Amino acid sequence: MAEWWSIEVFNGALSAARWKDSHSSSLIESAISNGAVDWVWHEHRWGVVLEVAFDKDGQWEVFRDLPSVRAALDAVPDPVNGLLVYRGRGGGAGASLGRRPRPHAGAGAVALPEPEPESEPGPFAAVTAAPGPRVATR
Repeated sequence: MAEWWSIEVFNGALSAARWKDSHSSSLIESAISNGAVDWVWHEHRWGVVLEVAFDKDGQWEVFRDLPSVRAALDAVPDPVNGLLVYRGRGGGAGASLGRRPRPHAGAGAVALPEPEPESEPGPFAAVTAAPGPRVATR
């Protein structure tokens, strides 16, 4: 089964789409020549994502260490915070489950009702004082 890897590049001083245009052919050619079975680009308003699938982890490691790939990753628009490389599908994969609704904060919040007082004692009796020891008298 193919293992997906993602390279996310965020916009910086220049557009990540421009970075993609410059390095796409080199990255795809390197991926194919090192055993990639599938790849896809996703463009977002915040940047681009390259998802690449390899049959074996070793193929990904070889691809990642190629000089052309290293040069492309070193040339991202934001060299400090503009690059994520990780296993799995990236920003274009979508969430597997939808988000749960969050509670409203402030005036939109609803107060919970106060708990009802218990009318009968529970299964345990409350002990307030224990009887002292009995002393035998003559």
